[in-house]
Amino acid sequence: MLIGTAYAQAAGGAQEGSLLMSLAPMILIFVVFWFLLIRPQQKKMKEHRAMLTSLQTGEEVATAGGIIGRVKKIEDSVITLEIAEDIEVLIQRGTVSQLLPKGTIKTF
Repeated sequence: MLIGTAYAQAAGGAQEGSLLMSLAPMILIFVVFWFLLIRPQQKKMKEHRAMLTSLQTGEEVATAGGIIGRVKKIEDSVITLEIAEDIEVLIQRGTVSQLLPKGTIKTF
């Protein structure tokens, strides 16, 4: 029983190099997460924000809910979207998911 205790005490504390080596996997995991998950998501959010700010009347858009229409009026956080002839809906600006090419929507 005393010999086991003596061996445990003889091992001593961690050295400087081994401390760095024990943190290396955590640092590597963070770097991998940054480049594979966080950075692409930030880039996608930046592109979406730029698309929303450059939105103009007359453009054809699709919302996150699947509604496709033409932008009639833009206010601060609300867009008036024409989904059919004389049918307009109010949507939040953030729900616009993509800008469609001109002519995607057939003439009403």
